[in-house]
Amino acid sequence: MIVVDNIRKSFGGVAALDGCSLAIADGAITGLIGPNGAGKSTLFDVIAGATRADSGIVKLDGADITHVAEHERVPLGLVRTFQVPQEFPRLSVRENLMMVPANQAGENLFAAWTMRARIRAEETAIRGKADEVLAFLSLDPLADAPAGSLSGGQKKLLELGRTMMLEPKVVLLDEPGAGVNRFLLAKLVDAIRKLNTERGYTFCIIEHDMDLVAELCDPVIVMAEGRVLAQGTMNEVRADARVRDAYFGGGRVTTA
Repeated sequence: MIVVDNIRKSFGGVAALDGCSLAIADGAITGLIGPNGAGKSTLFDVIAGATRADSGIVKLDGADITHVAEHERVPLGLVRTFQVPQEFPRLSVRENLMMVPANQAGENLFAAWTMRARIRAEETAIRGKADEVLAFLSLDPLADAPAGSLSGGQKKLLELGRTMMLEPKVVLLDEPGAGVNRFLLAKLVDAIRKLNTERGYTFCIIEHDMDLVAELCDPVIVMAEGRVLAQGTMNEVRADARVRDAYFGGGRVTTA
């Protein structure tokens, strides 16, 4: 689903990505791990289009999207979340979801006066979809609550719900388990699994919780110093001496 080929990106002469190449298989839940500074978030930014690579190629479902703008990648089926959820705190949970679909007729001032029936029908459909998403995530009891009143874990579920409003092909999740209590984390994991198995979502997940990665992800890709260090099952990468050295030996990559 995603192919990254020899991506390089530097900031002020420091290489954040140094010839990074990897593939995210269609229908997989791929884990992306590595020590701080390995380049994981920069790679997500490049894949999502928020950051332009200095060189290299990014492909989505076989199409070259290297020079496609960030907002144009979303309709192609590529969406991402962030480590810190970015909700609209004063809007209700439902309204946060209803704002996601682009090009709504009601956004046009002229249409608001001349196409009221169409706007009502569109809003009814979007509201129905939002309610379906809330039920799927067990957030429906909080539908009318201000999004800013949610707990950290509930905000992570809402962030996942916002991706569902777009029915994407692939979702890039940035540390979904960070700051989430175990009860809500179990709900989040269950939702990701169901979206993967029942709706065919492809996921790539940056995560520091190794237990979560082991439970949810296969394969696991390990990054260090801006490139891929190892790939395999969680047991395979845990057994790799280079991975242990990258995590516990100061982040330096050693050769096998």
